[in-house]
Amino acid sequence: MLLAVGVVIVGVALLIWGADRFVDGASSVAKNLRVPPMVIGLTIVSIGTSLPEMIVSAMAAFDGNRNLGIGNALGSNIANIGLVLGITALIIPLTVTSMTLRREMPVLFLVTFLAFALMADGELSFNDGLVLVAGLMMLLAWMTRIGLKDRHDPLIEEFTDAIPVNMSMWTSVMWFVIGLVVLIASSRMVVWGAVEIAHYLGVSDLIIGLTIVAIGTSLPELVAAVASALKGEADLAIGNVIGSNMFNILAVLAMPALIYPGAFASEALLRDFPIMLAFTVALFVVSFGLKGGKVTRFEGGLLASAFTAYLYLLYLQA
Repeated sequence: MLLAVGVVIVGVALLIWGADRFVDGASSVAKNLRVPPMVIGLTIVSIGTSLPEMIVSAMAAFDGNRNLGIGNALGSNIANIGLVLGITALIIPLTVTSMTLRREMPVLFLVTFLAFALMADGELSFNDGLVLVAGLMMLLAWMTRIGLKDRHDPLIEEFTDAIPVNMSMWTSVMWFVIGLVVLIASSRMVVWGAVEIAHYLGVSDLIIGLTIVAIGTSLPELVAAVASALKGEADLAIGNVIGSNMFNILAVLAMPALIYPGAFASEALLRDFPIMLAFTVALFVVSFGLKGGKVTRFEGGLLASAFTAYLYLLYLQA
């Protein structure tokens, strides 16, 4: 048990480090190939925070464990809103000004309902995975189109600023390869450790995916959100949550569907998906409703408390 816990902790740390190196390398390669910085920021950089979830879900599916991957996707979305945004707003209230965020929020609801429609029959098929990937491609194209049209949006500028500068092509390729290798190796560690913990505690792989793995792979979003908020970049903090949640649904859920399609645990649809939807509605309300575009400390406390209550519910049912 202690070995498994240690492997998960080390694996998550390496997963976060590897994702950062991979995104830096990929961004620099694209920049050296003269891809517009705005396009890089809206695609490679924005999808980078969901890389840990994607790789872990893919590795779990390769091991024949689709429930862990599905739990990771749903649990990460719940953690992004309840834990990440809740703690960030507790530290410093967030003011939303970006028009991009106001356009992205309805798209997040659309993507969420698409996933529900695909999962409503109790299984994720290979064709469902293809639909999710097609949705991901459409999302990236739409975000890039917005970026090219609205060049002075604060969120666009902040994404662009996240691209590393002055890195040679050789160095970029080196970090790209190192990041990819570390991502694959560390994800294997996380999946192995998570499954061992589940077996030791006698709980389902879905529960472990919703809790330990989801919280661990959401740490990059927490670090990014708190850092952005402390620098006064509230749009980027909330934008990371909205963008990551869209990518989690389209890209992370696609992994078990494409690699190991089939029926999944019914609790994911009957318990966790409605809770994820409720947190998404809460995100919309606190971001744009009650205080006219401001997430207060009180609202952050409510989100964090709701997340704690969700974990307690899982504990009781497990």
